[in-house]
Amino acid sequence: MTTLDPRTSLSAPSGLAMLFTLADSRLPIGGHVHSGGVEEAITEGLVRDVVTLDAYLRRRMRISGAVAASLAAAVCAGILSPVDADHETDARTPSPAARAASRSQGRGLRRLAETVWPDHDWSTLGRRPHLPVVSGVVGALTGSTPSETASVQIYTAMTGAAIAAQRLLALDPGAVAACTIGLASECDRIADSVTAGLPRLENLSDPLLDFLGERHVQRERPLFAS
Repeated sequence: MTTLDPRTSLSAPSGLAMLFTLADSRLPIGGHVHSGGVEEAITEGLVRDVVTLDAYLRRRMRISGAVAASLAAAVCAGILSPVDADHETDARTPSPAARAASRSQGRGLRRLAETVWPDHDWSTLGRRPHLPVVSGVVGALTGSTPSETASVQIYTAMTGAAIAAQRLLALDPGAVAACTIGLASECDRIADSVTAGLPRLENLSDPLLDFLGERHVQRERPLFAS
């Protein structure tokens, strides 16, 4: 019986479809255990239904999503080295809880990417790189454009929080899907905006999102890691 080595079929993946596949929350990078702050937003009464979820997702996409997208796009374009991008991500992520969540997911994506691209030198990333840094490297390896790489960052910032809210509030899956579909054009707009401004990086912050992240890690027995 012939045994298929998974690295044989995954040694040279390319294209936007592969980039989205690697961003799938079902993969073992830990994305499914992070709510993007929406668990704490629900606890604080800020997110209660699909309407308030939509407002939260827009805010998250335009702030933390845009920052991560600009960093990933800069790495993908070769404007920033992974080392410099890691420092820039730290500087643009005021919340220690948010930095820890980014590094946790970045570590998971790096481990998965090492399996997919075993011949690539991953040593410059360190053992716990930030998620957008690894995403930028992966974007370049797949042959995706900086804009496509940015779109995936914003997309995952939106959908991860949306799925968490659906579970926590027992929302209608169809209604949540319709909400995220309705945000697709906003995702494209933000991606176009951050990549048009390169090499300038987004330097946005939102005290509310930082507050929610810090409150979350202080609460006893949260369901999500962030």
